[in-house]
Amino acid sequence: MSDKQLRDEVLKELEWEPSVDAAKIGVTVENGVVTLSGDVPSYSQKIAAMTAARRVKGVGAIVQKLEVRLSVADGDEVLARRALNVLDWNASIPKGAVQVEVSHGLVILTGQVDWEFQRRAADEAVHKLDGIVGVVNNITLRPRVSPSDVKMRIQTALERHADIEAAKVHIDVEGGKVTLTGNVRTRTERDIIEGAVWAAPGVRAIEDRVSIG
Repeated sequence: MSDKQLRDEVLKELEWEPSVDAAKIGVTVENGVVTLSGDVPSYSQKIAAMTAARRVKGVGAIVQKLEVRLSVADGDEVLARRALNVLDWNASIPKGAVQVEVSHGLVILTGQVDWEFQRRAADEAVHKLDGIVGVVNNITLRPRVSPSDVKMRIQTALERHADIEAAKVHIDVEGGKVTLTGNVRTRTERDIIEGAVWAAPGVRAIEDRVSIG
């Protein structure tokens, strides 16, 4: 696919994405590297535009030069209150567990939670706010993960899928990082195993070395 064809495909995908105002976004392509530029009204639209471009077949890399237009009314104090409110309203996030700092529209999240999904939920809730230019997620997980706990959760998940052979998957846990090795038959089986690992409290990262075939 030529750079011109790839640019046309990216533009079509941006126009197809309902959460993106494609008219305000410029697209250039050079050797498969897509550059997005222009002004967007929110950080969430910036992320949506990058995600849409990344979906297009043939995109080798993305350079983002999108700028979030800040409203004069959206001072840091106002944004901090909004961020605290959305975190407080989110039932997935323990009350008071996450702290917020805002500097020139950049939201910095700190604190500790028990589960990875809570860390992600805080990030997702805040990055949808209008008026912010970005989110830095410095929330950490309490160290509660153990090899036996992870293995038990994986085996429980595998029991729901009789065609997956648990003996072919090997698990190593160090700190909050889980390394998976072994072999499965399909990508779906590998996704099931990854999902089971993320369900274990304290897991911060997964290195998936499981081969398919």
